[in-house]
Amino acid sequence: MSIGIFAAVSAAIAVAAGAFGAHGAAGQQEAEWLRTGGMYQLIHAVAALAIMGVARGPAIMLLVGAAIFAVTLYAMALGAPRWLGAVTPIGGGLLIIGWLWAGWIYWRG
Repeated sequence: MSIGIFAAVSAAIAVAAGAFGAHGAAGQQEAEWLRTGGMYQLIHAVAALAIMGVARGPAIMLLVGAAIFAVTLYAMALGAPRWLGAVTPIGGGLLIIGWLWAGWIYWRG
């Protein structure tokens, strides 16, 4: 699957999660998880589209990190065990690595 397709699908999922969080979540905590996951996933989908031509590896890292981060939050919002919250920071760590990697590529010119 190309980076562009993965990013576009990721953005669509993020919008759906945010909408569900605003209108159909079971409670306040679940709505917050959906909102946070959707925000991070959408921002990083757009970022991946913006940098994929110059920084392919970091773009993929941003998409994978955002997917792990957001999916664990979505799963908990839909009733999955709360221990999944311990997995969420793995996605956040991959996001940080992706941004630093992109910065390195752009700094090197």
